[in-house]
Amino acid sequence: MREISFRNDILPLKDKLYRLALRITFDSAEAEDIVQDTMIRVWNKRDEWTQFDSIEAYCLTVARNLAIDRSQKLESQNVELTPETQEMPDALTPDRAYEQDEQLRLVHHLINELPEKQRTIVQLRDIEGKSYKEIADVLQLTEEQVKVNLFRARQRIKLKYSEIDNYGL
Repeated sequence: MREISFRNDILPLKDKLYRLALRITFDSAEAEDIVQDTMIRVWNKRDEWTQFDSIEAYCLTVARNLAIDRSQKLESQNVELTPETQEMPDALTPDRAYEQDEQLRLVHHLINELPEKQRTIVQLRDIEGKSYKEIADVLQLTEEQVKVNLFRARQRIKLKYSEIDNYGL
């Protein structure tokens, strides 16, 4: 097993940790603090790094647990995520661009309404691109439970989106 380096293996995870924390807390400053606390906790466990199957899964688990703890303690206000990396083609008309922005905002809102476990699974799978096994390790679930929760979350988002899109509910 190769040696784990903080600079090369752990520090590059900061953006993923931030996005995960932000998805749970809905607060940018809080998410930044969680990433910092995660980095400190992981650094303090540096003697145990070789014992971990996946240092990334360990970091994500620490960040997730910290975010859940803080979210529950502070009962954070929901802050809607903005699509920072969304690129709009030049051919979009202003009304079409507005429509796409509204659709994206609606999907974010529907994701934010999901139960915490489903919201985290959607974040890790659909946004972070994690495998079912990695998600199962992070959330301490079976792969089947991850798949079932992801299916239910996607179905709920699809149903609610259709209701709103078709009926304006």
